Amino acid sequence: MSDEQQPPQQPNRKPGRQKRTGWRRIIPTWRTVLGTFVIGVLLLFGLFFLGYSMVKIPPANALATKQANVYMYADGSVIARDGEVNRENVTLAQMSRSSQHAILAAEDRDFYTESAIDPKAMLRAAWNTATGKGKQSGSTITQQYVKNYYLAQDQTVTRKVKEFFIAIKLDREVTKDEILEGYLNTSFFGRNAYGIQAAAQAYYGMDAKDLDPARAAYLAALVNAPSEYDVVAHPENKAAAVARWNYVLDGMVTKGWLSESKRAGMKFPMPKEAATSTGLSGQRGYIVGIVKDYLTKNKIVSAEELEAGGYRVTTTLQKDKQNAFVDAVNDQLMSKLDKKNNKVDNYVRAGGASVDPKTGKVVAMYNGIDYVKQYTPNATRRDFQVGSTFKPFVFTSAVQNESTTQDGRTITPNTIYDGTNKRPVQGWTGGAYAPENEDQYSYGNINVRTATDKSVNSVYAQMAVDVGPEKVKDTAVELGLPSTTPELYPSPSIALGVATASVLDMAEAYATLANHGKHGTYTMIEKVTKDGADVIEMPERKTAQVISREAADTTTSVLQSVVDNGTATAAQAAGRPAAGKTGTAEEDQAAWFAGYTPDLATVVAVMGQDPVTAKHKSLYGVMGLDRINGGGAPTDIWAQFTKEALKGKPVSDFDLELQEGADVPQYPTTDPTQGDQGTGGQDNGGTTGDTTTGGQDTEGQTGGETPGQTDGGTTGDTTTGGTTDGTDGGTTTDGGTTGGTTDGATTDGGTTGDTTTGGTDTGGSTGGDTTTGGADTGGGGTTGTTGGPRNTLLRE
Repeated sequence: MSDEQQPPQQPNRKPGRQKRTGWRRIIPTWRTVLGTFVIGVLLLFGLFFLGYSMVKIPPANALATKQANVYMYADGSVIARDGEVNRENVTLAQMSRSSQHAILAAEDRDFYTESAIDPKAMLRAAWNTATGKGKQSGSTITQQYVKNYYLAQDQTVTRKVKEFFIAIKLDREVTKDEILEGYLNTSFFGRNAYGIQAAAQAYYGMDAKDLDPARAAYLAALVNAPSEYDVVAHPENKAAAVARWNYVLDGMVTKGWLSESKRAGMKFPMPKEAATSTGLSGQRGYIVGIVKDYLTKNKIVSAEELEAGGYRVTTTLQKDKQNAFVDAVNDQLMSKLDKKNNKVDNYVRAGGASVDPKTGKVVAMYNGIDYVKQYTPNATRRDFQVGSTFKPFVFTSAVQNESTTQDGRTITPNTIYDGTNKRPVQGWTGGAYAPENEDQYSYGNINVRTATDKSVNSVYAQMAVDVGPEKVKDTAVELGLPSTTPELYPSPSIALGVATASVLDMAEAYATLANHGKHGTYTMIEKVTKDGADVIEMPERKTAQVISREAADTTTSVLQSVVDNGTATAAQAAGRPAAGKTGTAEEDQAAWFAGYTPDLATVVAVMGQDPVTAKHKSLYGVMGLDRINGGGAPTDIWAQFTKEALKGKPVSDFDLELQEGADVPQYPTTDPTQGDQGTGGQDNGGTTGDTTTGGQDTEGQTGGETPGQTDGGTTGDTTTGGTTDGTDGGTTTDGGTTGGTTDGATTDGGTTGDTTTGGTDTGGSTGGDTTTGGADTGGGGTTGTTGGPRNTLLRE
């Protein structure tokens, strides 16, 4: 071949890549894959760090921070919970180890060893959800806590992204224990219970610290499906609930938190029935309201702090006594009302308070039939007059201030006063004042003890002026009435109880008398804790001897007579030594009994209020009675409550140190026409006495008398079953009222006296009469008359 036939030479170059053809054109090269992977990783890291830097740990959501306040009896049993959310945060130390292990076994068994997130679990949950195996959560406990505490419950991508980054950050900033504690306090368990403590109470009536493995496992099972697994509300789902319960227990065994032997013997712990009322019905709402007011007014906890919740308040109220008070009101009052056929029975309200005199602790209160039906708490309202329950404060002030009558006689239980109805008060410069006695009854000359027994208004109005109304007011405040008590004005009417105070105010004052004049403000709080741990310091209760023991004890002696012989004999049903005073407000709008034993001071009031207009109403006709007074329903309630409240407690008597001369008769010397008073008997003085068949009196000596005896005149006649008119006048006659009259009647002194069968007797300076069955024999005189029958039902 010639040179011309040779093919042309190609340029010298490297061989190129073979061109990709066919299906190979769509397969990425390794360089592409690697490049894409690197870019993707860089992008992911960028997005991660961008998200990590942008997402901050937010404040807790409103729901997560809200808690209930828990109010408890002195023994720790729950009275009520208040607040929008039923939650009570507690520390891990206040949760049983079983409750902690159970929740871990149910929700996240590797919580303490894993990171804040579990990508593998998240992918598995996403796959199961996508393939129709049901929605599942791949969240760790940390992520669930973030959702509960910081975020809303909505299922959105944005929320899940935030949850992811917050969980990572939180895991770096707090301990695992703190996260577990927060999770157990924020999880929802059904029955409106948020947190393990509320759940333990809602399902088993116990605290979280007392949960055993079986109960703890059931509560842990609830977290997965709270409404479905409540076997009481949904018995048809019990099999599923038991299966979940077994799953939790098996997990506890697997992790070594529960032994095989204990696991084998466990039976499913059926929860209790859901409470039909978890609100503030019955007495609960009243108590919560009163306690909250007490906490804020005494600056123990502010209103704003209480609103936030989380407080555990242990009160001084004793559950057995609280129940006894409710029973007593129901038995002695509410069960006797006929609201359908007797309109006035619809006006009835009752209030009561009981205080330990030695400690000042309020041990029981009665506020109304039901907080959701009658909102106003009757134990603390201050809009009803206290009536004659105020009179003991007048006498206490008299002894405390060593007061004397207008004519200079020291005021003691034996001092004689004129008990005439509408008698003008002497020595008062503020205007004429002549108070009426109950039923317009005139008693004539009567001593203080008997005037207290029978609640004689004319005597106590005069005594208030003798002492000084300003001093009386001061004594009442020192005993315990607030200085702001409405209508507590220094005038003669102060003695008749025109002031309006609460039964709790009066209980505090009477407790001071029972405590021999030593006063300390009442208290109703034992302790307060916050979030189950922080103890709130309670203010120290200060006590002081506000009146002398002599003044307090002498008043007690007089008030014992009211129970023994006066308007409060129904209080004897308590079966213990007792002292007290009845009272009735104007127009019978309220009836009171304030009484005490050495161990308990209790005040009860029955009040009239229109349920529609809320105006005060008279209680004439209540329970079919003409009138209501303190010696009726209030005293009956007091007696039943006191008997039950002190059941099992040894009976103790009063240890009294009395005013000099208070325990023996005293004789006035300023008025020769007035007789002297025998303690416990009836009297008419003279030189020689008459004797009445069937009566109680025998001869006495000139100018004097023996308790239980009546002195007659110079010469007297005796008849059997009839009337004796004295024919020979004695030079002196002792009039007045005896310390204990026959058949509940009184003795009036005067110029001429009468005696009625079973009723009252009057000694006179001129003459007197005797009737068979009467207690006393009038002094001899020129003429005598026999009085007619007298109504012995004495009212205040």
